[in-house]
Amino acid sequence: MFIRQETIEKNAILMLVLTLICISVGGIVEIIPTFTIETTIEKVQGVRPYTPLELMGRNIYVREGCYLCHSQQIRALKDEVERYGHYSLAAESMYDHPFQWGSKRIGPDLARVGGKYSNDWHYAHLINPQSLVPESLMPKYAFLAETPLETGLIVNHLRTSRIVGVPYSEDAIANASKDLLAQADAAADGDALLKRYPRAVQVAGKPGEPTELDALVAYLQVLGSMADLAGATPAKLKQ
Repeated sequence: MFIRQETIEKNAILMLVLTLICISVGGIVEIIPTFTIETTIEKVQGVRPYTPLELMGRNIYVREGCYLCHSQQIRALKDEVERYGHYSLAAESMYDHPFQWGSKRIGPDLARVGGKYSNDWHYAHLINPQSLVPESLMPKYAFLAETPLETGLIVNHLRTSRIVGVPYSEDAIANASKDLLAQADAAADGDALLKRYPRAVQVAGKPGEPTELDALVAYLQVLGSMADLAGATPAKLKQ
């Protein structure tokens, strides 16, 4: 055995050939199965593209590095399911570019934070986290409430997202600005918005003057609330 190993190690061409064979076999084992299934993403009812305001809120979430402390991946482990809710499904992140899955957590997982707290709670928490959670290490994001949201490129943003596979319709793109303003104003008529984007949550912004904080709250309020998880029994999951 050692003689054979020594022979291979001394023969660069032989080692190269054997290495290529090993890599090829490993690649075939991993790649071929993907051609035998229609999709690697399960079909789940209710998952939709982000609203224009949610999409901009997600951009702010990524820009501020929120993903460095908060994952959006509830693993199929009993303790995680009991604490955070149903384990994360790949379909819930199918329109994320890039997705926010991960295992590093300094703060809680946010995969199902949508609807867990009120809009007022999120506004207060983002402005001064320690006012609600004294032991929190989270920095203050009060400046977002004073930062106007740059909405001029929202139509182009939706068009670009469609190029990479997000199914925004022409109607959704044409009404992007209207939908954004409607969601950023709790007093606005949100019927058209909800027709295009079911379960969208209107936030408490100033009419016609959305801020980055409004967008971030809208994004947080949709996390984990789209997918229809009827029939799922996460409490029975076993580690």
